[in-house]
Amino acid sequence: MRKSLDLSLWEPCFEQFVGQRSSQTDVAHDLAHVRRVVSNAKRLAASEDARMEIVLPAAWLHDFATVAKDSPLRSTASALAARIADDFLRDSGYPAGLIPDVRHAIEAHSFSARITPRTREAMVVQDADRLDALGAVGIARCLMLGGAMGRPLYDPDEPFPDARIPDDAANVLDHFYVKLLHISSTMTTAAGRTEARRRTEFMREYLRQLGWEIRADHEPEENP
Repeated sequence: MRKSLDLSLWEPCFEQFVGQRSSQTDVAHDLAHVRRVVSNAKRLAASEDARMEIVLPAAWLHDFATVAKDSPLRSTASALAARIADDFLRDSGYPAGLIPDVRHAIEAHSFSARITPRTREAMVVQDADRLDALGAVGIARCLMLGGAMGRPLYDPDEPFPDARIPDDAANVLDHFYVKLLHISSTMTTAAGRTEARRRTEFMREYLRQLGWEIRADHEPEENP
């Protein structure tokens, strides 16, 4: 019979390790992001009956290698993070038989790596990370990162890409149309899909409100 693993003892170790080496330069992938992904992963794992001993370390350690969004090496970030996690877990005495699945879950979480998750736990971690790109938090992260990269909010001549190809290298708003509004269709768990659709609708409502506010010909509301 397999000895039970007390994750309540391990989780502070994961958090401390991440906190010591957390990125101070990537505004969208800081320690707060990691904590939200862990919270998402716990909820999804409970809904999907996934093994927490795989999900929890993978969620905590998934973003350990920071590569700039516009770097040609961006797709390698999850593989680098997986190697660091592997070394840390082995050195810390984490059960060796669990580490390959933790490593795969980290490698497969990345959108840019394009690795298909082959375990339920990898699906949970991937969905947990993608949920943080959606909803109110997703909007905030998108705007923060775009500002940090020095990109304008929108194209003043055509704010929304209705008659042109969206280009998120040119402005922040186009990133919604290049990627964010499509994330819900990539979710791999039932619980993840449900939450992703809810958050995506919130983002669409934000875009509708933004469109109304930046129209030059709209009538201002009267003061109550």
